[in-house]
Amino acid sequence: MNSIRVLHIVTQMNKGGGINSFLMDLYRNIDRDKIQFDFLVHRAEIGSSEEEIIKLGGKIYRVPPINPFHHRGYLVSLKAFFENHKEYQIIHAHNNAFSMYPLRAAKRARVPIRIAHSHTALKNKNINKKTVFILYTKSKIKKYSTHFFACSDIAGQWLFGKDTLNNKNYKTLYNAIDMNSFIYNPEKRIKIRELLGLEGKFVIGHVGRLNPAKNYNFLLKIVNEIFKKDKDAVLLQVGVDQIKGAELCKNIITETQNQDKVIFAGMRNDVNDLMQAMDIFLFPSLNEGLPVTLIEAQAMGLPCIVSKEGVSSEIYITDYIKGVSLKKSSSDWADIILYTKSENCKERNSNSIRGTMFDIKFVSKWLEEFYLGVL
Repeated sequence: MNSIRVLHIVTQMNKGGGINSFLMDLYRNIDRDKIQFDFLVHRAEIGSSEEEIIKLGGKIYRVPPINPFHHRGYLVSLKAFFENHKEYQIIHAHNNAFSMYPLRAAKRARVPIRIAHSHTALKNKNINKKTVFILYTKSKIKKYSTHFFACSDIAGQWLFGKDTLNNKNYKTLYNAIDMNSFIYNPEKRIKIRELLGLEGKFVIGHVGRLNPAKNYNFLLKIVNEIFKKDKDAVLLQVGVDQIKGAELCKNIITETQNQDKVIFAGMRNDVNDLMQAMDIFLFPSLNEGLPVTLIEAQAMGLPCIVSKEGVSSEIYITDYIKGVSLKKSSSDWADIILYTKSENCKERNSNSIRGTMFDIKFVSKWLEEFYLGVL
């Protein structure tokens, strides 16, 4: 039989991003004789995952980036796309509130299955033009969707409203991972630490692009406090872009003269290997949906210190994770991290979440059956 082609609507397919990692893991594990993924991206430049997508049998289409204040051309391009691609019976949109536009265009083109997928829960304290625009698109998204997915109930409530959590077409689809990529390996840990010059160091790890939601200013304050109290401590930051990396390095040099204690690894394809070298995973984010990196860290048995307020409670899936309030000072956070270092940590176990809804093989099978059944 011919495979069903599902159109995923994303910003860009670049290695290193949480949504990208989740979708690519799904794509690698789903039965591609039954289900094929295609992607509608919002960037002209070629994403670093696109070569693999083509090899797996997928197609890439492009529309202009969404500009909330000059979006007529974008709307025209969406209309033209769906007029020219009547073959899609399922679209799966991952642009949070801005998914409203492709979902609306798809409904007008009579696409029968239109999935809105919430991957975050934004907290906008300052009302500006952009937040007004987000509130508007959020208010319309249910009108154009047939199904509602979210990485956590907090993310689902943020995009769809609390009442939708009881809708029969709502599903919490956790950000699952490929467990085989995150098996703790003591020999690999020694090798990676040698390569990075981290022998004998206390390695504080963080993975993610350092945007404001990651609360990176506070993260650096915590790290600076640890540097004062532990001469062997270093920060291994993975995923920061080059410009921000340079800015943050400059800040640390200016404030603490500890530039030799910070490693900005940049965007990497071997995040799972770098995690082997870490001793503690620090994640004081302001707001997240269900961060993939925290699932990966727990799968590897890496102790995680995270913000209570900024991360969904659904992330507490093992006893390797501890929540700390953002109301506590950076010095308090540092003390908690150093206490975690000093206590007798449990043996790192890589099987704690295998076979659950956080295991990509389990989720891929569920999604495959959903796509086949919904039509």
